[in-house]
Amino acid sequence: MLGQLQPAWIVCVAPLPCRHPSQLSAVLEWPQAGADGESAADFQILRQTAMSANPGDGTGAIEKAIDVLEAVGAAPDGLSQTELTEQLSLPRTTIYRLLATLVARGMLRRDPARKVYRLGFRCFEMARQAYTMSDLVAAAANEMRGLRDLTGETCYLATLDGLEVISLERCDGAHSERSAAALGQRKPLHCTSQGKAILSAMNGAARDNIVRELTLKPLTPLTITDRRRLNAELNITAARGYAIDDEEIVLGVRCVGAPIVDSQGAVRGAISVAGPAYRLTRERLELLGPEIAEAARRVGAEIGALKPIAPGSAVQAVPGPWAFQGAYPFWDADANRLRWADVLAPAVRCLDVAPDGTMQHRVLVRVEAPIRAMQPMGDALLVVHDNGVAIVGADGSIRPADAWQGAASGVRALCADKDGTLWVAVPVSAGGCQVGAWREGEAWQLQWNIAEPVQALRWSADGGHLYATTPGSGSILVLDPESRAVRRLATVPKGAGRPHGLAIDDGGGIWTALCDGWSVMRFLPDGTLDRVVGMPVPCPSDVCVGGAQGDRLFITSSRQQVPLDVLGKAALSGCLFELHL
Repeated sequence: MLGQLQPAWIVCVAPLPCRHPSQLSAVLEWPQAGADGESAADFQILRQTAMSANPGDGTGAIEKAIDVLEAVGAAPDGLSQTELTEQLSLPRTTIYRLLATLVARGMLRRDPARKVYRLGFRCFEMARQAYTMSDLVAAAANEMRGLRDLTGETCYLATLDGLEVISLERCDGAHSERSAAALGQRKPLHCTSQGKAILSAMNGAARDNIVRELTLKPLTPLTITDRRRLNAELNITAARGYAIDDEEIVLGVRCVGAPIVDSQGAVRGAISVAGPAYRLTRERLELLGPEIAEAARRVGAEIGALKPIAPGSAVQAVPGPWAFQGAYPFWDADANRLRWADVLAPAVRCLDVAPDGTMQHRVLVRVEAPIRAMQPMGDALLVVHDNGVAIVGADGSIRPADAWQGAASGVRALCADKDGTLWVAVPVSAGGCQVGAWREGEAWQLQWNIAEPVQALRWSADGGHLYATTPGSGSILVLDPESRAVRRLATVPKGAGRPHGLAIDDGGGIWTALCDGWSVMRFLPDGTLDRVVGMPVPCPSDVCVGGAQGDRLFITSSRQQVPLDVLGKAALSGCLFELHL
């Protein structure tokens, strides 16, 4: 008998070879002979066979291994070797060998106390990789908890997989009697609220192709089995924004769901709430539908905007000298050059970009005191420093700007709107800040009171909003010139760094540098975090969109405030960087 089984043993081990024999040896240390039907003789046969097995061919062993995984996965409390032998009707030695290999590869794990097998953590890792949707699960988590708390019922997240939906996440309801579909469970499209919601959000051709392929199997007397009726139901769902499962897959259970659509219009999945029909009446489903549709819309907006974190290598250092504290970069499109400042070794610097892409650094002019703000005015620059205000010409000449001296002593942030009017942020004694317009030869005109210091200002491209950074609270504020209202666009957690500088790209995205945060970030106009780009230095200090095609983000950085022990790992601190957008 053993001679007949030996070829099968070789095939069984071959598809799942152990990376390290020592690991397999450790796995095959049975706690005690005779435990749970495991004899020492059987174990020694298994151990010797597994350690000496050679690759084989055929699919029989693979099928048996999958059978073992499915059986264990379907048993919440795990299965013993004896139970697996009886359930799968396989020889005990074959089960031994399969279990040993699957444990060695991390697909199963053995509970030594109860002597049962459970799914291993490698299964979970592979399941997460099967759907590149970690952002979907993360984005939906808060909304799912919110819907669970709102309704008391179980909330589900699912996505399309072929002609079925598969459950990705579940948030259990508060009641003892509740819906409890398993994670990873597959369900038909035509009789679930999730499936109908996903189909309703797809374009006509894609939806028709799927509906044509569906087998409209009746699972309850209420299941839709007519394609024309299903298409009519999908049109209704698309119009109202949510789908209803009225006991169509399980009698006594109702469900309401809505599609998750990202900002590119792609259907990413669906979110739903399910529970007993006596609690989820038709009237209640109609009331919950709009709430679930709104939650799905918020999830879609978040995942649609979020892009992968760009590696630090995406940012390139521009060859040239470093600054003690770089700041205030501005791109001059006419001259194809970047002007920026070293605040502490006060100087205005210039980066000339030749048609062939080569770059050359030069010092345009040195300033007599630390620079606090800078703004282009035609070909010239208005430079605010500790001793006053100066005009720096394109040729590097510098002269006092007497007409601008007015409120210059308190200016901490400076920008211009599309009409050329200057806007300044001036600190007040209470610790806050005032923001207003500043015209040549005039006192500045107050528009907004901010409760904390403002570090940077920048107008939106259409002139409809003024953005401000407040590093103390880690916020980006939006100032409305018509209502004079102030609202918070986004807040960066303190551990992530402090927002410094602002730039607006052609797509309306708001860029800021995170000082002490090793990164720069892009936010959408609605405040959604769109992109995070790692930096090789801890203190990026300001940002500017430029380049001949407007497709570069220039980033200044600071060296002065970087500790010596960190400076050894961030030797480029103080350099100018560029990022291809």
